[in-house]
Amino acid sequence: MKGKVPKHRWVDRRKIVIFSIILIFLAASVIIFLSNKSIESSSKIIYVAANGSGDFNCDGIDDQVEINKALVYVAGNPQYKTVYLRGPGRYVISDSIFIGNNTVLEGDPAAVIKLKDNASWKAEKPLITQMNLTGNHDITIKGFEINGNHNKNSDIGRGKGYYNLMYFTTSENIQVHDMYMHDSHGDGLKVSKGSNIRFYNNRVYKLGHDGLYVITSSDVEAWNNKITCRTNSGLRIYNTNHVRFHNNVISSEGEGGAGIEVQKFNGSNAMDDIEICNNLLNMTNACGIWITGYGTQCKKYSAKDVYIHHNKFYKTGTNQNFDWGGGIVLNGFQSTLIENNFFDGCYGSAIAHKEVTDEFSAPGSGYTTVVKNNIIVNTQPSRKAGKGSAIFNELNSTHSFILINNFLSNNTGGNYLYAGSTSDIKVYSGFAEQVSKNDSLKKDFPWNEALSSGPQKPYQIEGLTRLNHVSANLIKILPLV
Repeated sequence: MKGKVPKHRWVDRRKIVIFSIILIFLAASVIIFLSNKSIESSSKIIYVAANGSGDFNCDGIDDQVEINKALVYVAGNPQYKTVYLRGPGRYVISDSIFIGNNTVLEGDPAAVIKLKDNASWKAEKPLITQMNLTGNHDITIKGFEINGNHNKNSDIGRGKGYYNLMYFTTSENIQVHDMYMHDSHGDGLKVSKGSNIRFYNNRVYKLGHDGLYVITSSDVEAWNNKITCRTNSGLRIYNTNHVRFHNNVISSEGEGGAGIEVQKFNGSNAMDDIEICNNLLNMTNACGIWITGYGTQCKKYSAKDVYIHHNKFYKTGTNQNFDWGGGIVLNGFQSTLIENNFFDGCYGSAIAHKEVTDEFSAPGSGYTTVVKNNIIVNTQPSRKAGKGSAIFNELNSTHSFILINNFLSNNTGGNYLYAGSTSDIKVYSGFAEQVSKNDSLKKDFPWNEALSSGPQKPYQIEGLTRLNHVSANLIKILPLV
C-alpha cells in the first residue's frame, strides 16, 4: 500500500475539482449578469412626449418645464442616462433647458424644440445650457431639430448674443451631433473655456452668428457638417488650440462671412495645433477661410503652424463689397502651410495676406506662409477684394509667401501680385487644346492630391458638380514638365 493513493480518494478529489469549476463558472456568470444589468440600468431612458405617451408630457406651452423635470430626474438617478424627446412633436419653450452631468438629450428627427414667439430674453441667455453655473461634463445632444424662430423674434439684431441655441462654459466632454439647427439670432453651439468638444453630422441652416463658436478652449473637432451661413461663419475658433475641422461643406446664400474663421487675439494661449482639411467651401459670402492674429500682445511663437490641406474652394467671396473675399485670407500667423488644395473661381484672389480692418492688425513683421502643390484656376475680379490674382500679398512689408510647385491657370488678374515663384507651373490660354492633342503629355498629373481634395463623401450642392467637371478637364490638361 505504501506509495499508492486509494481509489476512493482519487474520486473524492475529482469531485472537488469538478465542483470548484462549477462554482467558478456560476460566480463568473453572476458577475457578467450583474454587470450587464448594471449597463442596462445605466442606460435607462426617460421619455418626453407631446401626445401623452411619455413619462413627462408637454402641451406646447412652456414645454421647458417638463423637459427640465425629466433632466433633473436623470441627473439625480444614476441608473438613468437619457432624456428622449418623442416625435413627431413641437416643444415650445419660454425659458432655457438645463442639462447636467453624464446626460444625453436625444430626440426623434421629427421632435422640434422651438423658441416661443416674442420671447424677449436678455442677451447670452441660450435655449439649451448647463445645469451647474460652474460647469458640467459628459453631455451629449443629438438627433432632433432646434428652431430658433428668427422671424417671430425680430425685435433684436442677429449676432449680438441673443438666443444662442446651445451655450456651455467651463464644461468638458460635449458632443453635439445629428442635429438640425436653423433660423436663429445667435450661435448653434457656443462653448467658452471648455475642452473635448465634438460637433459632427449636423445640418446648420441660416443661424444668426456662427454654427460652432469655441472660445478659449482646447481639443475641438468638427466634421461631416453641412452649414449654410447667414450672419457670420460656419466654424469659428477664438484663442483655442488643438483643433481639427474636416469633411465639412460650408456655403451661403448671399449672406454671412467666412466659411471657417480662426482668430488669435493677444493673450498667452497658444494656437499652434490647428488642422483644416478635406472641406468644401462653396460660394461663401466672404473668403472661404479667414485666419487672423492681432493685438499688440499677440506673439508669433504662439500663433503658428496652421495646416490647411486637401480643401476645395469654389467661387468663395461672392460679395463684391467685401475686401476680404477670396479663398484664404490671413495675417498674423507664422509658418502657415497651405498645400494640396483646389481653388476654382475665387473672387478677388485665391490666397491673400490682408488685414480685414485696422482692428485686426498683426504686430511686428517676418510672417511667412508656405503655399505648395495647390491648383489655382479661374480666379476672378471683385470690386473690393482684388483684380483676380492667384496670390496677393497686400502686406508685403511684413508678410511673405513661399510658393512651391503650384498649378496656375486662367487667373484674371494674373498669377501674382506682390509675390512670385520660380517653381510654379503656369498654364496659359490655348495650352489645353495643345495638350489634348498630345498623348505623351497625358500620362501623369503631379497634382492628383489636389484633384482629390474635399469631403470624402458626395454632396448634392451646386459647386460640387462644377468642381468635378473642372477636375476631369484638368486631368486632360497635364502640365509641361
